[in-house]
Amino acid sequence: MSTETTASVSTHILDTSVGRPAEGVTISLSARSGSGAEWQALGGSATDADGRCKDLPALPEGTTHVRLDFETEAYFLTKQNKQAEAQQDAPANRDSGTTGAFFPEVAITFAVTPGEHYHVPLLLNPFGYSVYRGS
Repeated sequence: MSTETTASVSTHILDTSVGRPAEGVTISLSARSGSGAEWQALGGSATDADGRCKDLPALPEGTTHVRLDFETEAYFLTKQNKQAEAQQDAPANRDSGTTGAFFPEVAITFAVTPGEHYHVPLLLNPFGYSVYRGS
């Protein structure tokens, strides 16, 4: 959790193409202390069955910017293969081309203030995404 000198971050993903949480999406967390500073990789996790990523690493003191990198391509390829198996005559790459997703990764960068918690949900589908500051 955040303290007076650090911020904290959480996220979840909803696959809006099916109206369900996106399970198994790998997420990496990076931080920096100022616009010109180098990004520091802090680690990552993957979404659970509820689309939530509950164990992101803590942010270091002095963090001013955070970047969440969502690896969406593997999720859509897995989903696509399951759909193709369920419908034997449906081509595996019919809707999204050969890569499985138009956006194979999504990087979200945002500013943080010490003492605040930032919940940043990702609404995802094969051809678009939206993010917002949640609660």
